[in-house]
Amino acid sequence: MSVKPEILVVGTGAVGSTVAGWLAEVGERVTVFDLPPVVEAIRAKGIRLYLGEGRGTVSEHRVNAVSRLEEAPPPGIIILTVKTYSLDRVAALVRAAFSDPPVVLAFQNGVGNQRILPRHFSRVVYGIVGYNAWVDEPGLVGFQKRGPLVLGTPDGACRGLADESAAVLGRAVETVVAERFHDAVYSKMVINLTNSIQALIGHPGRPVGNLSAFQRVLTRLLAEGVEIARANGFREVRIGGMPSWRLIRLSARLPQILTRATFKRNLRKMVVSSMVQDVLRSGQAGTGGVESELEDINGEFIRLADARGLEIPFNRTVYRLCRERFSAASFEPMSIDEVYRAVEAVSGRR
Repeated sequence: MSVKPEILVVGTGAVGSTVAGWLAEVGERVTVFDLPPVVEAIRAKGIRLYLGEGRGTVSEHRVNAVSRLEEAPPPGIIILTVKTYSLDRVAALVRAAFSDPPVVLAFQNGVGNQRILPRHFSRVVYGIVGYNAWVDEPGLVGFQKRGPLVLGTPDGACRGLADESAAVLGRAVETVVAERFHDAVYSKMVINLTNSIQALIGHPGRPVGNLSAFQRVLTRLLAEGVEIARANGFREVRIGGMPSWRLIRLSARLPQILTRATFKRNLRKMVVSSMVQDVLRSGQAGTGGVESELEDINGEFIRLADARGLEIPFNRTVYRLCRERFSAASFEPMSIDEVYRAVEAVSGRR
């Protein structure tokens, strides 16, 4: 890709906004596509990004913004950043507008995108986001660090396209191509299991209360995730400073008096996850029922555990509670004590 391609970013949530803003910053030709109110905000103020939670220095990035795909220049690269639960519908719109684009980059949590996108496109490269980011309002996004992005395909196909895409993105943000991409996906998904418990108790928007119970639930949730991944043959891939599987397992086993200080430090780093934002948005809209990535992350681990006959009381209980709460007419967060008692009730029956 010696000539700069037209880049179309579909979806301007936390990931889409940061990637589009960073690409525009280094002079790439970027168009973003979203709903009319979001597009209007970006046209008026640009994409505004800031590092850290204090909203100190905000950088403004001007991009072309459209609410109709027909208004976008023919893209050389399409970056899909919408959630998996919207992906099939959005991919159909993109395919109708641009036929089969030269390359599609897909940034979604989980592996659902690997089942959906091959039905629409022949040249797909998948991506993992190795940083946390959050949306304050349309076009205004905070992030903890700039990258990395990890690209690849589950079967190693399209390696050339992955390398070319990494070269383009790498001008703006650290980007690597993973040799063992499927392992990398599940390594990231282990960490994403924390999104569910955050959403369930409303963290970090509500006080945790019982820190000991929260540490117990969170560390066991992750340790069971590592157990599930290992039992299904996945190997660890470290991404963007994620805690190692060894540290995750030790944290769940060691007495809390030895690990509390580290847990508190990591807790301060936790920001509003995408699942929390989905829950909050649905609750504020009063739509009844929450669309989230629960099935794509937690549901996938439950299915993998079932295939191996694993007893995973923390993951099963949190998954069940999320399904119940997310499907309610009006979402109400639980206290961590309620969650912990529910897990103990299940564990005590074994």
